[in-house]
Amino acid sequence: MGTDTVRNEAADEAAGRRREQRGWYFYDWACSVYSTSVLTVFLGPYLTSVAEEAADADGFVHPLGIPVRAGSFFAYSVSLSIIVAVLVMPVVGAAADRTGRKKPLLGAAAYVGAAATTGLFFLGGDRYLLGGLLLIVANAALSVSMMLYNSYLPQIATVEERDAVSSRGWAFGYAAGSLVLVVNLVLYTAHDSFGLSEGMAVRICLASAGLWWGAFTLIPLRRLRDRRAAAEEGAAKEATSPGLRQLAATVRDMRRHPLTLAFLLAYLVYNDGIQTVISQASVYGSEELGLGQSTLIGAVLLVQVLAVAGALGMGRLARVYGAKRTILGSLVAWTVTLAAGYFLPANAPVWFFVLAAGIGLVLGGSQALSRSLFSHLVPPGKEAEYFSAYEMSDRGMSWLGPLLFGITYQLTGSYRDAIISLVAFFVIGFALLARVPVRRAIRDAGNPVPERI
Repeated sequence: MGTDTVRNEAADEAAGRRREQRGWYFYDWACSVYSTSVLTVFLGPYLTSVAEEAADADGFVHPLGIPVRAGSFFAYSVSLSIIVAVLVMPVVGAAADRTGRKKPLLGAAAYVGAAATTGLFFLGGDRYLLGGLLLIVANAALSVSMMLYNSYLPQIATVEERDAVSSRGWAFGYAAGSLVLVVNLVLYTAHDSFGLSEGMAVRICLASAGLWWGAFTLIPLRRLRDRRAAAEEGAAKEATSPGLRQLAATVRDMRRHPLTLAFLLAYLVYNDGIQTVISQASVYGSEELGLGQSTLIGAVLLVQVLAVAGALGMGRLARVYGAKRTILGSLVAWTVTLAAGYFLPANAPVWFFVLAAGIGLVLGGSQALSRSLFSHLVPPGKEAEYFSAYEMSDRGMSWLGPLLFGITYQLTGSYRDAIISLVAFFVIGFALLARVPVRRAIRDAGNPVPERI
């Protein structure tokens, strides 16, 4: 009887865990449309064109009196968004861990981001400052929400489940991005048939991503559950410390786990390169290669479709070779792909599609496995706080990559030079990750070591 009770409890626990996992997948389904349609496809070229409309005779706009080349405004806005996120995420992460109330914080961040994205419908004319402001708010909100979302992974998946669960989450996100991008492609390419101008079609696509984000966020908010944390003396005060002070406290705590910090440093470097490629690829394609918006949308759609297969396929490779080796292999592929991108001829869509296929096959897997590997390195009870540092370089929020991209373009006037400068992130990231002994890092964090890692 006792054995049956234990079995029933285990079965109930497994069923509850699967229910939460299915709800968790849907937040990737909800917010990835923003990353795909807004950040990767439409907003870069459109905000750049709006900035160019407002530029002076020398091609500069002057936000707050600072001269900025119109072609660099989008990249600088992405960089500024991570600075905002750096100040907010550690405070929210610490509050989530110490109170156990992740779900309401996730909902608040998601709906701030969704509202800002929907507000991009009003971007037009020469209102580049409005576009920059909404981009900063939406990106920072996405960063905060993804930090909270990722921190659920070690709580809803067992040690052996995490690579597969993380990979499925990414696959859900890329599937949603593909679906909505098909609709966007139809609307954009046939905008005349719908009685819409090209600019209006773009604005509808931007706003629809915000509505999608808000609508599907309801599913994870219903399925995920809070896990109450024991109150600590002074916790409320610490959880509301100013952002930089809380970030410093998180880093001090990480110093007690130097191998976790070493992995995070490697991730911040190579993922900075990944996210900059994602956020700047459409600008590179339109401004340097002379490709039309329809071509860019088609290429990004190809990336999304192949990323679903790539995420699931690399998850299977990790079962055989381990997550670390699989990630290292993906970084080699990223380096080769990006170097090839430098030599792409202008006005040659076929070669741009070949490049997109290469990116798609490694994109989802490298991100999904990095997330699951990091989840093993987080000390129990510190999930949201540690994932706040992890998230600083995720989902197009990286600040150093876009900054380097923007500065390189500003100094050289060449997007080819700007794109090749990003190779350094993958080479350095590979070298740093190769030096991390992940099994010892997992043990030092106080977690069980998977059979294959």
